[in-house]
Amino acid sequence: MQVHKPAPSPGFSNTNAPENQVPYGYQQHGPGIYQGAGSYGFQVQSMGVPAVPPIQNQPCMKEGTIWMPIPPPLPRCPPGLEYLTQIDQILIHQQIELLEILTGFETSNRYEIKNTLGQIVYCAAEDTDCCTRNCCGPSRPFTLRIIDNLGHEVITLQRPLRCSSCCFPCCLQELEVQAPPGTPVGYVVQNWHPCLPKFTIQDEKRMDVLKIIGPCVICSCCEDINFEVKSVDETCDVGRISKQWTGFLKEAFTDTDNFGISFPMDLDVKIKAVMIGACFLIDFMFFEHAGDKQQRMGVWQ
Repeated sequence: MQVHKPAPSPGFSNTNAPENQVPYGYQQHGPGIYQGAGSYGFQVQSMGVPAVPPIQNQPCMKEGTIWMPIPPPLPRCPPGLEYLTQIDQILIHQQIELLEILTGFETSNRYEIKNTLGQIVYCAAEDTDCCTRNCCGPSRPFTLRIIDNLGHEVITLQRPLRCSSCCFPCCLQELEVQAPPGTPVGYVVQNWHPCLPKFTIQDEKRMDVLKIIGPCVICSCCEDINFEVKSVDETCDVGRISKQWTGFLKEAFTDTDNFGISFPMDLDVKIKAVMIGACFLIDFMFFEHAGDKQQRMGVWQ
């Protein structure tokens, strides 16, 4: 049986705003059946979506925000994840917290999740108490709630309190992704490795679907840091989670980060949601500053 492998189409062009820049090396994939993840077949989602005007001025965002048009419901798609059937790249921008910059007092993280046109797909907010944030720092357990432009919570991320050092292989990091809230659709599990950040993406049945492999040293200047998403046997590239360089001032004085995620257009929307969860886990583990303003440099720190 001949396997159809879609040819990549030209990438999106960058917008004028720097924060909407598409991560270097990302490509847009056409529809088809992706066979790069072993026996786990990713089927094409229906793309017959009528044009809908952009939504403006929705709750939880600043005035003038442009939202991605609302797609119609799709069969066998968790409510709120229909947006993900139309995109193969997303950008995640953490919001600057002035109180945290001025006082060093850890506040709840907030994010905007955008498509490559700069339209808001979701907004996300951390739900933790003050004591947990300031006592546990980047290792803190959290609930992250992801909201669509109608104000509905469509994805919930649950991170328990666990170790994040490879010195303790029996209690490594794990993240549960629920869509809708209360219904698990997948997990992100840290794998033990002496020098590399490695994770496994699992479906709702705890079956391995994809692998994530990061660089040995999580530190760079003036360039992006890439975590490669691969098939289970680690032989095929599937996508990428990229921490974008935001400039000297932002990197030195804040812990606000920009990320880009790429995945096949026809990847199961549940696995796309789990990849979003993996991006947030990576942010907290490696790029969220501790109380001494030092970020982790690798799996040993």
